[in-house]
Amino acid sequence: MAAYGLYSHIRANKIRSAFLLAGLFLLVYVLVFAGALVAEAWLHPGFSLNAILWVAKMDFWRSVPFATIGAFLWIVIAYYFHQSMIDAMTGSESVTRKEEPRLYNLLENLCVARGIPMPQLKIMQSDALNAFATGLNQRQYSITVTTGLVDRLNDAELEAVLGHELTHIRNGDVRMMVVAMVIAGVVSFFGEMLFRMFTQGGLRYRSSSSSSDRKGGGAVVAILIAVVLIMVAWLLSVVVRLALSRSREYLADAGAVELTKNPDAMISALRKIENRGELPGSPSAVMEMCIDNPRTGFSDLFATHPSIDARVYKLVTLAGGHDPGPIALPPMEGDEEQQIDADDQQQIPQNSQDRSQDKPNPWGDPPPPSGPAPKAQQGPWG
Repeated sequence: MAAYGLYSHIRANKIRSAFLLAGLFLLVYVLVFAGALVAEAWLHPGFSLNAILWVAKMDFWRSVPFATIGAFLWIVIAYYFHQSMIDAMTGSESVTRKEEPRLYNLLENLCVARGIPMPQLKIMQSDALNAFATGLNQRQYSITVTTGLVDRLNDAELEAVLGHELTHIRNGDVRMMVVAMVIAGVVSFFGEMLFRMFTQGGLRYRSSSSSSDRKGGGAVVAILIAVVLIMVAWLLSVVVRLALSRSREYLADAGAVELTKNPDAMISALRKIENRGELPGSPSAVMEMCIDNPRTGFSDLFATHPSIDARVYKLVTLAGGHDPGPIALPPMEGDEEQQIDADDQQQIPQNSQDRSQDKPNPWGDPPPPSGPAPKAQQGPWG
């Protein structure tokens, strides 16, 4: 059924995301079957392909309960510790009204006006312009903002960014993305473990002259099937995460406009954030939750966010905003001081060279005097 209006799009997006998340969880079982294929090919290199597939299928059904329990344990660990892990990776710290009165008041006003429980407010020490929301329940929800964003954006633009992150929380995007990140982490972990197992350890084939071994030889084909399954599972996990995150950014931009009633502030904030959101040292999982992720991937094919131009175009055409175009920001105070120091260092060798030219040469004639030459005095006889 087609979706009409913002809330219909949000509801349709939630249903679609639930199916995508279920498909992402099924990829764990695809890796379990790939692992069973590798194990049976290792243990029975002389078996035919059909025999290896049949034994691997039996191993798979015996391993399903353990794989399910392991995946749920992984999710439970992430449920309780994901925020502390993200804070450790980004260096974010919680702040109060006394420490950040401007930012705190903007967030509180948005929450009070719409009856939204206020999430925790965190600050990340970085010159980058970015922000992200995390959490799995009401007690864990938090919004993290970089110091560069606070310094470069005015109140209206900051309010729009906070409204964007609040919309992610209201729509359940944050919870969905954290769970997707955890499950994708399971897929990546087991996929890498299986890949290392038969690339570094290798497969040891036992030679035998029996007729059963000569009729076998399905182990190589079974391993090739396992490699293809691992690659497909990894690629699908990336595609599902992209499908979960790309459409949500448009809805979060629209939600920010709904909260602030100011599309121009959201557009101006996006233009200032454009190409300035890289968080050095932060993993890709954190960048995927940010308001902008400049890590685009191969020809934007694996970009987790729509381009700033595409998001601005939506706000202009659907919300009636005005696009100022790319915005050039003045350098930070620290950047100006560094530039002055660099200019001074470049001038020092030139000045010293000029002074050295003024010194007399001890092995030759003295240098000519600087300035205009004195006029020769005329004698009494002319």
